[in-house]
Amino acid sequence: MPTTPLQFTYAALALAGLIGTWGFNFAFIQTPGADALSFVAGGFANPAASSLTVDLVTAGTVFLLWSFVEARRLRLRSWWWVPAVTLAVAFAVAFPLFLLQRDRALGAGRTGG
Repeated sequence: MPTTPLQFTYAALALAGLIGTWGFNFAFIQTPGADALSFVAGGFANPAASSLTVDLVTAGTVFLLWSFVEARRLRLRSWWWVPAVTLAVAFAVAFPLFLLQRDRALGAGRTGG
């Protein structure tokens, strides 16, 4: 349960990311012929989509590297969920949830050095 306004904001953004991304994912799934290959191809349907896709993949990769290092630094008990949620649910969900977990750890005084 979030305890500070910032933690509440992270939780709300994770929920917004879940609703926003999966609303479109469910719409895609209902499209005739929808499969994983056509989903990826859609991310490169035109130069604008390609730009957003490359941006998201780059930011997601940086997030996974940083969150791994930060989780070790803060001695967070579990990090495995971060790549799982990033890949299976959405980067827009994993990132604010990790920031929520990180903020709680920092508030508890776990700074690992």
